[in-house]
Amino acid sequence: MAVIIAVHTEATRQGLRELSHRMRAALDAGEMAAGLAIEQQIKTLLSTSAHPPGTPTPSAPGSPPAVVTGTLRRSITTERRPGAGGVYVSVGPTAVYGRIQELGGRAGRGSTLPARPYVAPARAVALESARRVMVAAVARAIGI
Repeated sequence: MAVIIAVHTEATRQGLRELSHRMRAALDAGEMAAGLAIEQQIKTLLSTSAHPPGTPTPSAPGSPPAVVTGTLRRSITTERRPGAGGVYVSVGPTAVYGRIQELGGRAGRGSTLPARPYVAPARAVALESARRVMVAAVARAIGI
């Protein structure tokens, strides 16, 4: 004698598709929120000191650059970009001198600027907050 067991998987498949859509939306929102948290931390570090144009910077090598006009701070953006593994969030400056301020190096007329990192330290500070944002977004998506 044979026993017939009918398994209706369409409802399960539909539920998994819906969960997948919620997870994708949650990850997108979480990535952007995490990026914005890092952006805010960068802008906070770039606000620690200031000086008027034409005067020596008060920031020591190794500390974030001092504000002169605010252009570098205003140039910090967070945006979603396509990448090899999908879409990722990019946070950083668009000002042309943003990189040399972060890493140091040879500037115009043969001068050398010391590194005044502000992106890497901000990322390190904001990373735990960004992780919490991502975990919360995923938890909401799966209903826990």
